[in-house]
Amino acid sequence: MEYRRLGRTGLKVSTICLGTMQFGWSADEPTSHDIMTKAVELGCNFFDTADIYSRWVEGNDGGVSETIIGNWLQSGVVKRDQIIIATKVRGPMGSGPNDKGLSRHHILTEVEKSLDRLQTDYIDLYQTHFPDEETPLDETLTALDDLIRSGLVRYIGCSNYPAWLLTKSLWISDVRRLARYDSLQPHYSYVHRAEFERELQPLCLDQGIGVIPYSPLAGGFLTGKYRRNEPLPESDRAKGIRERYFNDTGFSAVEKLEEVGQRHEATIAQTAIAWTLANPAVTSAIIGANSIDQLTDTCKGASITLSAAEKEEMDEVTAWK
Repeated sequence: MEYRRLGRTGLKVSTICLGTMQFGWSADEPTSHDIMTKAVELGCNFFDTADIYSRWVEGNDGGVSETIIGNWLQSGVVKRDQIIIATKVRGPMGSGPNDKGLSRHHILTEVEKSLDRLQTDYIDLYQTHFPDEETPLDETLTALDDLIRSGLVRYIGCSNYPAWLLTKSLWISDVRRLARYDSLQPHYSYVHRAEFERELQPLCLDQGIGVIPYSPLAGGFLTGKYRRNEPLPESDRAKGIRERYFNDTGFSAVEKLEEVGQRHEATIAQTAIAWTLANPAVTSAIIGANSIDQLTDTCKGASITLSAAEKEEMDEVTAWK
């Protein structure tokens, strides 16, 4: 496993980040523990979660993924300082008016709850999950700066921010001498490029922001399970994938991944991960897994090195310009 610096910081993280949204949802706790243990064996030192995971499941009040990670840490499989834990704040964690957002009140309340669930005294990377239009940026950034100064958080990042908002945030941190966002978690894959590449990519490269994209396999579309002219499985997930990617460009992308992957004796999914990591702006790709076999297979994408010519030929298939 390769390790890269998170943006301009000195923190080094594995090029595969284990996403844990499925923990306590599509993967039960024992399976989740096994997946984390295997991830460490494969060289992964970077885990991503959020306080809200998986509140959308009936009977789940959120915090389940963090709780499972905390229980696993207490099992002693790995020392706490060998794992980089990233979590997020912003989403609704209750029904009250202050149970969501990026206010100082919500951030300071929820970071303590995340620490309790994770059973740790610090969070390596604390991320704002998505923007909060009702809270001034300086209020959010001052609260995050206080968390760093107190030692509860070591680095801060953001997720789902547009370029103008990230730029404004960096400016406020600069002029007010506050901790700044050192990472961005964008939606980015071989078939979903423009949102990140148009403005965020040059910004991140210029400002030394680490990029840890989520959904690099496009919700499973870039695994090869969906093919041109084949019937679609019946599920809400499949319906969403059809609406987004069932078009000529999407299927051509799958076919190109298969073609290039064959040269490297790699699967479609592995080649999609290799393509993501070939972007010089990307630090680590977030992948989820419901089983050890799925994790092991996808992680192999981090060991594939695409040539410049292969990257260029692949880029042409899904070019947005």
